[in-house]
Amino acid sequence: MINIDKKFLKLFEKNKEISIGIVGSGQMGRGLITQFLIIRGFKLRIIANRTLQKAIDILLKCGIKIDDIEVVNTICGANSAIERGKYIVTEDIEILTKVDFIDCILEATGIPEIGTFTALKSIQNKKHIVTLNVEADVVVGPYLKKLAIQNDVIYTGSAGDEPGAVMELFSFAKAIGFDVKVVGKGKNNKIEKYCNPDTVYGEAKNRKMNPKILCSFKDGTKTMCELAAMSNATGFIPDIVGVHGIKSDVNSLSSKLNLKINGGILNKFNVVEYVDGIAPGVFVIIYSENDEYNFHMEYLKMGNGPFWTLYRPYHLCNLETPISVFKAVIEKEETINSIDGLVSECIAVAKKDLKAGEYLDGVGGYTTYGSITEIEDSQKNNYVPLGLLNEKARVIKDIKKGEYLTKEKIELDKTTLIYKIRKEQDKIFLNYKK
Repeated sequence: MINIDKKFLKLFEKNKEISIGIVGSGQMGRGLITQFLIIRGFKLRIIANRTLQKAIDILLKCGIKIDDIEVVNTICGANSAIERGKYIVTEDIEILTKVDFIDCILEATGIPEIGTFTALKSIQNKKHIVTLNVEADVVVGPYLKKLAIQNDVIYTGSAGDEPGAVMELFSFAKAIGFDVKVVGKGKNNKIEKYCNPDTVYGEAKNRKMNPKILCSFKDGTKTMCELAAMSNATGFIPDIVGVHGIKSDVNSLSSKLNLKINGGILNKFNVVEYVDGIAPGVFVIIYSENDEYNFHMEYLKMGNGPFWTLYRPYHLCNLETPISVFKAVIEKEETINSIDGLVSECIAVAKKDLKAGEYLDGVGGYTTYGSITEIEDSQKNNYVPLGLLNEKARVIKDIKKGEYLTKEKIELDKTTLIYKIRKEQDKIFLNYKK
């Protein structure tokens, strides 16, 4: 990221601004809209949102005049409005992905089906796509990455999200010669697996959040998706299903997240973890057998080796997204995505006793929460990826509270785009087994 500010400024000075389209105007989308109206080197052109007035209100709050905002429902109308210098608002995501003059599209809804649709259409229309929708990425990210390569565009997760922030540390550590043993993130609050949108409603209202989004944070689903994204990008795996989720401060991390034979809790290295007590930071635990490396680390007050923790005490969510946009559009580089197929995934667990005939919901809902496991374990046991669930998915055999959902007990909605793409992805990558 050295000199990234100067690179942004050069774009502006050369009148080569990166044109942006944003899908979603919730908490993340609201931040992105505000930011891309401020930072030089970028130009916000179009917003797609289910509620038009919500997007319009954000633009007005940012100082955009009502006469400079235009609602469109056709591609021709959108292209015309852009040529006239208007800020465009639409309900139709496909218009956003097909409109001219757009270099990069940002997806910020957190809804797996919408994230999948936006990414697919963006790629098919030769637009770079930066997604903050980790919920979709851990289900169909490998397929979308492969399609993006075929279409000569970039599909990537965002800097600022925990997976992107972890990759910054991971790449840095490997570049300077260390062996990375553990990657992970802090958790802002204790996991409450069985919470639902009703139980978190008051807190969500106070924090100006969608209750389902907050619920996905508190029930652990978001963390498990983020760990799965880290796993898929690094090749690291969970040490156990659901990971350990220990409590620790930064100074104790490298001793606690160590092998059992070294006094730690781990069965193996090269794992992903979350930790209660270091939020909102991210970390990697590194190792070196080299005496000279170890001397310098101790001299630099990093503690006694040969294990150390590199800790970044913040991740700035959507505020760091412009870095990923610049890297995608100008440098043709990804911030984070899967290596080659899935390594781990987020599977569904029952929040309550579920009876045959009962309908489910999705991320941040009343019926399930997410846990992480290796892809081989998921395939072997026929676990259901949480991102495939929606209100049309139905229970066909009783499931106990706390039980993993399996495909023989669930009738999935096979009409969704994410389901169809997942089926295609399963055919492509050899690590999937029937």
